[in-house]
Amino acid sequence: MTASDYKKVFKQLKNKPIKLKKFKKHNVPKPRKFGIATNKCRNCGRFGAHISKYGLHLCRQCFRENATKLGFKKYD
Repeated sequence: MTASDYKKVFKQLKNKPIKLKKFKKHNVPKPRKFGIATNKCRNCGRFGAHISKYGLHLCRQCFRENATKLGFKKYD
């Protein structure tokens, strides 16, 4: 079960607190130690294409938008 699927179920079980409690008990995603789901982008929350160098923790799309603000220069 992915992180997005886990959050969608809460909308369905919102009116059923007993079933929601049971669902949380058995289906909460375990904390990840390695793999693609360990790092999320600080801006948009994407999992893939993560740049963590220099402590940025941005996906490549957000990095391209904010690179000049962060002080990176594009050389030809």
